[in-house]
Amino acid sequence: MNATHINAVCRATKTIMTSHLGVDLTPNKPHMGIGSIDSNDVAVVLGVSGELSGQIICSLTSDTAKKIVGTMMGGMTVDTLDEIGWSAIQEFGNWVAGSTATELSKESCIIDVTPPVVNEGASRFHSARKFITIPMGSTLGLLHVHISLEEQSA
Repeated sequence: MNATHINAVCRATKTIMTSHLGVDLTPNKPHMGIGSIDSNDVAVVLGVSGELSGQIICSLTSDTAKKIVGTMMGGMTVDTLDEIGWSAIQEFGNWVAGSTATELSKESCIIDVTPPVVNEGASRFHSARKFITIPMGSTLGLLHVHISLEEQSA
């Protein structure tokens, strides 16, 4: 994995949280892994293709997800995630995907991102590929960004 690509995903996520939700995001100590990726209560899975291939997974607790949805809906208090809430979480994934594609294009790297898939319930993702996990803190809660991106040969 290339640090330039990892940094682009981090900038994209931070930009979305700041510009769309009005909250600062502070990256914490990243860690590498291979094999399994623990997910919190909610995960947004984005597939990446083009000059890079792999996945970006945004994992958050249900409380953080509800706070993000509430902020997206103008500051509402969200007690449970209904269809509108799940749609908002999916849209959050679209925002991260679009912003990531923009950030990577600034590095002359063109990608396509699949529509987000939202996973409900704590789970574990398994992959033979390496991934880097970057925990990011905000006033809305903790967001874990799991990144596994590999360059495709031309």
